[in-house]
Amino acid sequence: MKLPSRLKWLWLTLAVVILDRATKAWFETQTDETWRHEVVRHFIYLVHSSNPGIAFSFFADLHSPWLRILLIGGALIVICALAWLLVAGQNGAAACAGLALLLGGATGNVTDRILRGAVTDFFEVWLGTYRWPAFNVADSAITIGAILLILDLIFSPTKSTEKK
Repeated sequence: MKLPSRLKWLWLTLAVVILDRATKAWFETQTDETWRHEVVRHFIYLVHSSNPGIAFSFFADLHSPWLRILLIGGALIVICALAWLLVAGQNGAAACAGLALLLGGATGNVTDRILRGAVTDFFEVWLGTYRWPAFNVADSAITIGAILLILDLIFSPTKSTEKK
């Protein structure tokens, strides 16, 4: 039985999940939450932080058990929608790669939220005095996936649906 070509992109999803889990596991077991290491002077840092909220630490200060349930439930709905779009959609390579990266990133972060109640972040970037919120492999995959989808929307040829 030959698998549809779109399913080949699930390898990218799996690679993102494995890399994300491996890096988070290393930080969780080898460092404490106050650990910090400068990689590029005044620019890139490795840190160990935990984010119970969503992107950019929104809702991180809310300590409601309902928030965790809502975030997990919402992520699972998004994962199902992304998987359906990847498998059932008629997408080009850029869109498939973008969906696979989004799927891998969402899966990596929701796994963290289920197992630990928060997402482990470990990259931190400073631009002058501005500190970009800490992020991880899953967040990077989500960002790159979103960029690929946007580029695909902008630059892919559209199919004419007009009747003559």
